[in-house]
Amino acid sequence: MTSKTLDKNFTIGILGAGAMGRGIAQVAALGGLSVMMVDGKDGVAEEAHGFIKKMLDRAAEKKRLEQADAAKAMTLIGVSNDINSLKDCNLVIEAIIEDIDIKKKTFKQLEELCGPDTILASNTSALPVSVIGSDCEHRSRIAGMHFFNPVPLMKLVEVIHTPFTDPAVIDLLSQVAERMGRTPVRVKDNPGFLAGNTGRAYFTEALRIHQEQIAPPADIDRIARDAGGFRMGPFELIDLIGMDVNYPATLSMFHDFFSEPRYRPSPDYRLLFESKTLGRKTGQGFYKYDGDKKPIIEDESDAPKIVPKKVWLWGQDKAALKQLTDLAKQAGISVEDGKKPSKGALALIAPLADDATTTALSLGIDPAHTVAVDTVFGWDTRRTVMAPPGADSTTIDQALGLLASDGVKVTRVNDSPGFVMPRIQAVMTNLSCENCQLGVATPEDLDTAMKLGFNYPEGPLDAGDRLGGSLILTIIETLQAFYGDDRYRASPWLKRRAQMGVSLKTPERN
Repeated sequence: MTSKTLDKNFTIGILGAGAMGRGIAQVAALGGLSVMMVDGKDGVAEEAHGFIKKMLDRAAEKKRLEQADAAKAMTLIGVSNDINSLKDCNLVIEAIIEDIDIKKKTFKQLEELCGPDTILASNTSALPVSVIGSDCEHRSRIAGMHFFNPVPLMKLVEVIHTPFTDPAVIDLLSQVAERMGRTPVRVKDNPGFLAGNTGRAYFTEALRIHQEQIAPPADIDRIARDAGGFRMGPFELIDLIGMDVNYPATLSMFHDFFSEPRYRPSPDYRLLFESKTLGRKTGQGFYKYDGDKKPIIEDESDAPKIVPKKVWLWGQDKAALKQLTDLAKQAGISVEDGKKPSKGALALIAPLADDATTTALSLGIDPAHTVAVDTVFGWDTRRTVMAPPGADSTTIDQALGLLASDGVKVTRVNDSPGFVMPRIQAVMTNLSCENCQLGVATPEDLDTAMKLGFNYPEGPLDAGDRLGGSLILTIIETLQAFYGDDRYRASPWLKRRAQMGVSLKTPERN
């Protein structure tokens, strides 16, 4: 390959004028790049051209774009139904059907058609780029360029390199993405690429929590939004994407990684998929939907109005104990100062990783009068509480009343190591660390991908650093010890950095 930089004559060919192809054409033209959009079906490319013009005109009307810029962009887009129109392009981005055999044949055809310096990139969202180009002779010029839907709104582009890709190709594709106004992240060719791979943890751990009856979907979603800061909870997001899309992708990841338990979906999830209960599109998924496609969710119950006369407090660290103490004082509750609570008194505890049962037994206090609260996530926005099985109902009501006394919402879940949000975050951060260990992407690119591709409130590694790598490791190791399940196997990347007390973004070599 000789062309390593963009120039004024650089032309991008786009094969496929569906939603992705026309979106790529639109952002390319707005970046000042010449585009040839080709679709073999008569009239499809012309229709896509008209759609792009409509979108740009609308943006100009709303003052999001200058009319002159919209007009100039349209002059840069040519259309055709003949694949031969791509032969002189510097870069061809394939955006056709997600069928591995069809893509392989198409890339072989493009290799024979285009010049030796033409870069061939696939916009596939999941298929291995190495396999797509496996029948080609010059595999060094083949890469992935995965845009996210809708392309004009989503700023992320995964630039995927295979073991054969010339590094100069990746450099140039990254420049092209930047000219399009996108943020490129460099990703090793592997199942799910980066965002689709790392993002599985948000779904799979929520599914596990639901399967164990720790909490229903609505409560898990409330905790994820209010305590975790996520724009959408995992179950409302699954329902929005659709079981027919998300379940096969999750199952494929599980199989593609040779039954790696970190990607294992749940039987409940499979049941919904196989019964064609696909989410919002069918009117029912994890939620039922009304005629306006809004989920039908029962209103939350108000917290009990009773509070304890006195309370015994324990926190696994000083910060957690202070949070409990300050709240009790603010509510005017007397705090017992003995080594153990008096008989029948509310023991309000704040473990960081263990469940309420394990913590109560280790402290030698009565599990029936013990309630645990999460002080890691949501203390000021939504508190999560849990109690051992069979705990005294009056004790629980007193705890709920106290924890809601300052106006913060409280959600009760069943007993679980790591509550809900700390557990989900620990699993997400651990998988992110594993992907760094496997060289899927740099730590910086991984966090960028999750924020731009999935609208995470912060990158999983940034979240791990904020909470402390040692806490993430403690939660993960506690989960594995409790369940005996290798889905909670700690990544070596996490272990080493947590043990040394350094950032989870610390590279292997400087």
